[in-house]
Amino acid sequence: MLICSLGDLLLDVIVLTDGAVESDSEGSARTRAGAGGQSANVAAWSVELGADARFVGKRAADAAGGIVSAELAGRGVEVVGPVAEGRNGVVVSLVDGDGRRTMLTDRGVAPELRAEELEMAWFRGCDVLHLSGYSLFRNPIAEAAAKAAGAVQTLGGRLSVDLSSATGIRAAGDAFLQRLELLRPDVVFGNESEMAALGADPPARSVVVKRGAAGFTVDGRQVPAAPAEVVDTTGAGDALAAGFLVGGPELAADAAAQCVAKLGAMP
Repeated sequence: MLICSLGDLLLDVIVLTDGAVESDSEGSARTRAGAGGQSANVAAWSVELGADARFVGKRAADAAGGIVSAELAGRGVEVVGPVAEGRNGVVVSLVDGDGRRTMLTDRGVAPELRAEELEMAWFRGCDVLHLSGYSLFRNPIAEAAAKAAGAVQTLGGRLSVDLSSATGIRAAGDAFLQRLELLRPDVVFGNESEMAALGADPPARSVVVKRGAAGFTVDGRQVPAAPAEVVDTTGAGDALAAGFLVGGPELAADAAAQCVAKLGAMP
């Protein structure tokens, strides 16, 4: 099985704090820096769970871009897409002692992926193309995502979309829902706040609602979370999506539990 994902490959900086972070204060922390970004996370977890994976996205020709591209490839993911001058994206996640996170994101050159930069060979053989919502919030990457989706669907592959961000959905307005309606995804993933921000039922054959510690629902059917000692929730939804695409609800729950039990979003 080949899972293809299109979106952002970012330098992920996780900071696990010992307590509250206040202005003009000092404290200690555990940190992790490495490859991240929703679509990259899904690709890495797909390989971890037994599938093949290919990531498609624009990266920068700077130190951060080189580091994350090498790490993702080292995890067994085929990394394709243009490398451009500029700044690679970085996301900083501040995680408290209960595993809750606050994210600050600089997407760098990733949203500048253009449709004409895609090579159709990248999408041959894809059983599923996974798009993060971030790839649909703005152009030109939204046009690239639509072209990729059309290529995969024409060849008989399935399409999945993660809604990604309630804030991003609201900022994009009606254009985001219109893009979803045109894409006709087979599966839509999202948490409860993202579903609410969408303002309508997702136009998909199957809808997976992520509910954190309460597990998730698949077309209204409740699936409980697998037991886990929570260290960091960063990337749990991406692990869940990969598990669902590779093996269904049971593998999705297991993958999410594996993810929250350690620091960082990658396997």
